[in-house]
Amino acid sequence: MDNKYVLSVLVENQPGVLSRVAGLFSRRGYNIDSFTAGETEDEGLTRMTIVLQGDSQVLEQIKKQLNKLIDVVDITELKPQEAVYRELALIKVKADESNRASILEVVDIFRGKVIDVANEHLTVEMTGDHNKVLAFIDMMRSYGIKEIVRTGLTALGRWSN
Repeated sequence: MDNKYVLSVLVENQPGVLSRVAGLFSRRGYNIDSFTAGETEDEGLTRMTIVLQGDSQVLEQIKKQLNKLIDVVDITELKPQEAVYRELALIKVKADESNRASILEVVDIFRGKVIDVANEHLTVEMTGDHNKVLAFIDMMRSYGIKEIVRTGLTALGRWSN
């Protein structure tokens, strides 16, 4: 049975690292469900959050292969009870005078943020766990979604250093 796993991979902030990590997955035929990366508090390091599906053998194989990459500093599996997960979505929704107030009400209920207003649409920023983002998107479908962009999952461990 396949499970979802979230890996936090700390790598040296060097050109080509992202390509090498992604290449490792593609060469072995593993799919990446979600991938986010960005500089950490240390300019020389980048933290990658990788979401993948597979069994425990797949997870262990990926960890072993990642550890072989010279630029990889640390790999941590982030289990739900030990981490904070978030996703960001920008959703452009059709909005006119007849439905703008009801859209704004739903945005408020979900604690979203309107970041752009035009005559024929609103752009909403929604941040939260995966299910919250999906629920908001489902609510917006009835108004008409023009565009969506999502970051994918990003996460931090709850441990203290």
